[in-house]
Amino acid sequence: MLLTFDVGNSETTVGLFDGDHLRAHWRMITDSPRSADEVGVLLRGLLAGADVEVLQVRGVAIASVVRGMAVHLEEACERWIPGARVVIFDATSPLPITLDVEEPSTVGADRIINTLVASRRYQRDCIVVDLGTATTFDCITANGVFLGGVIAPGVRTSAETLFRRTSKLPATELEPPTRAIGRRTEECIRAGVMFGAADAIDGIVRRIMAEWPNADAPMVVATGGLAELFAPLCETFDEVDPHLTLKGLEMAYRLVKPVYPPAP
Repeated sequence: MLLTFDVGNSETTVGLFDGDHLRAHWRMITDSPRSADEVGVLLRGLLAGADVEVLQVRGVAIASVVRGMAVHLEEACERWIPGARVVIFDATSPLPITLDVEEPSTVGADRIINTLVASRRYQRDCIVVDLGTATTFDCITANGVFLGGVIAPGVRTSAETLFRRTSKLPATELEPPTRAIGRRTEECIRAGVMFGAADAIDGIVRRIMAEWPNADAPMVVATGGLAELFAPLCETFDEVDPHLTLKGLEMAYRLVKPVYPPAP
């Protein structure tokens, strides 16, 4: 089995794969100050909850946008998941993609993995909209070329800034609003945050499409923790897969480490 880690600025998504099947997945807070031993104990607890013995995990794939977290996770996995091969993916990884941008080394690991999985899974040009701490728009060709894209403030990031900087506005749960004209303060906030973000996402996608270098219109794939929440609000999504990056990590691991080490 394979453990995958998609480390974002706010949350880390962990996936457990049995072959190419996503057997279980969990979310952890990224900035929690845990030692390698604490991470290892947590991982063992998650695996036990999924009825998986730690020795069944023979590989670990990590993509991180947070400096130092990948090495921290690597240390925890090597200590607490003995025998598993750990691979950290970044711009130097030998993957069959091309980073056609001015500074390839600065491209986030999640965008690299999204390029791999979108091009191979859909086999057509794609815009991957990843709704996390930031909302990123990855422009990817069918033959695995990352053309660049857009980075915008994430929905929760924008909402938290609104709550923090306005003394009389209460923190409001992100839920799809039922109407644009709110009758209570919470409804007004929800409509502004949710409809504002959805229209911004659709607007950026349309601008990207207007500049697309190829004749065929790209497919729009939404992923990330808020993808399913925004699916009914956004008009431009063709596909919603909240675990696309985890699936890309499983695919990337198989490409660079096609054979897992045998169980002890």
